[in-house]
Amino acid sequence: MSIQNRTRPLAFLVTTELPCPYLADRMERKVVTELSGPHGAEIYETLSRAGFRRSHGIAYRPACRGCSACLPVRVVNAEFDPGRSLRRIERFNADLKSAVRPARGSEEQYRLFTRYLENRHNDGEMVGMSLQEYCAMVETSPLDTRLVEFRKPDDSLVACCLTDWTRDGISAVYSFFDTSEPRRSLGSYMVLWLIREAQRVGLPYVYLGYWVEGSRKMSYKARFRPIELYGPEGWQRA
Repeated sequence: MSIQNRTRPLAFLVTTELPCPYLADRMERKVVTELSGPHGAEIYETLSRAGFRRSHGIAYRPACRGCSACLPVRVVNAEFDPGRSLRRIERFNADLKSAVRPARGSEEQYRLFTRYLENRHNDGEMVGMSLQEYCAMVETSPLDTRLVEFRKPDDSLVACCLTDWTRDGISAVYSFFDTSEPRRSLGSYMVLWLIREAQRVGLPYVYLGYWVEGSRKMSYKARFRPIELYGPEGWQRA
């Protein structure tokens, strides 16, 4: 597979297999390419429409042997209908202040990030990440990457969402939040906020990464409809 990167084709590599973080007793591998050079953002826009995601300066997509459970998913913003439960989440979080900031890490964010991992993903690969590593995750990007912060009226930080902005949508790269207030459903609220913001600025999609049937970690994404899944025939309504 190759995509011409102005003066040279992109090189795609396949990673070694590791245990799948979503489905038990399965192995995961990815096809990856470096988003280097002055046209990295333009190349990523093409790749994102083919189901690729970004981490640091790398674009990746699952390439697992005998498994195609990970399906890229995006929300169709123009037709989005939140339904009663999502409207309730919006109302419950109406007191939060949002701010879109440059992708710069801070100690305040890092403290929230580590608490989130301890409570929600204490067996994940990010556990033990240092402040320097966290800042690298936030700041290393060839794209238009922004960090959205959400604060309570007392100015305490309760949620963050790292986002990539392209010409056809907003991509949710990684989000974390205060888990001590489950009634707020902050993970879902951040997705709602991204959809509303994309609608406001006229972007057609919000990209939510991968959806895996049978994975509890991914089940919340099915709430945001209409959604499209990327498969062998391209983007199709779920």
